[in-house]
Amino acid sequence: MPDGHDDHHRSVNVDAARSWYVLARLVDYLGIALFLGGSGFVALLWPTGSAVRAVRRVITIGWLLGVAGAAATIVLEGVWAGGGPIGWPLVAGVLATDFGRAWLAIALLWLLGGVVLADLLQRKETAARSPAWRIGALAVGLGLLRAVGLTGHTSDAGTVLVELADLVHLLGMALWIGGLAVLLFGVLPRRRPDELARVVPRYSRLAMVSVAAVVVAGVVLAWHSLGSVDALLRTDYGRILLIKIGVLAVVLAAAQASKSWVGRRLDFAVVLRGDVRTVRPFIYSVTAETVLVVFVLVAASVLVTASPGR
Repeated sequence: MPDGHDDHHRSVNVDAARSWYVLARLVDYLGIALFLGGSGFVALLWPTGSAVRAVRRVITIGWLLGVAGAAATIVLEGVWAGGGPIGWPLVAGVLATDFGRAWLAIALLWLLGGVVLADLLQRKETAARSPAWRIGALAVGLGLLRAVGLTGHTSDAGTVLVELADLVHLLGMALWIGGLAVLLFGVLPRRRPDELARVVPRYSRLAMVSVAAVVVAGVVLAWHSLGSVDALLRTDYGRILLIKIGVLAVVLAAAQASKSWVGRRLDFAVVLRGDVRTVRPFIYSVTAETVLVVFVLVAASVLVTASPGR
């Protein structure tokens, strides 16, 4: 007869492994957002920004987080599933599953992303404007997004609509959050009037489209996962989703404040040559928006490990 203390100890270990697994998924989501969103920012909105050290640092950190998150997820999946002590047999066991093979593909795609990153670090603006680099970054990005989608609740959806919604949801998230990071750490600290006038309105339009895509695709995914309003209110999955929606609503309020600044104060800030007192409210708004979306990612990381039926 199994010892009750051993069962309790095993339960604690599983709970701890799940918590670490959620953290690993969060790290991977952040990596995708910073790497893909940052790369998209310099490719679509600000090629000259690839020469700015802070921008390259954001993209590099994203790549490092993505690699670390993928490796940690593979190991922690084995621990969470009760596969025994950490080692190659545990990793091999995970890689023998469909889930493990999907994460192996993600890890290999991150290695290809390293090639894209190395080219950007070496050639900077020349790479960012190059069709070859853009196609390579797009291919790696779409591959990562699709592979990550295979590790979530939509992997067994069996419908093109749900799979497309998942891809759009992740892409919108990456462009929005990664763009916020580049804006916060790369554009705004420089307070250069020409950059503010050129880059900020472009990102504002991209963010508006990205947020709309996230919301619409999120509605499709939520309906697929839950299927009813009752499930939204009565299941743990639904309640976590409601928390995510609530935080997202606050984020959108902060985003609206940023949009209002762009509409009413940007010209004034440019005329004053990026005066810090004029730009500061926008910096505060973007900072708040960036911090809050991290909480949205935390909720997303918890959701991906929860059962929609519970």
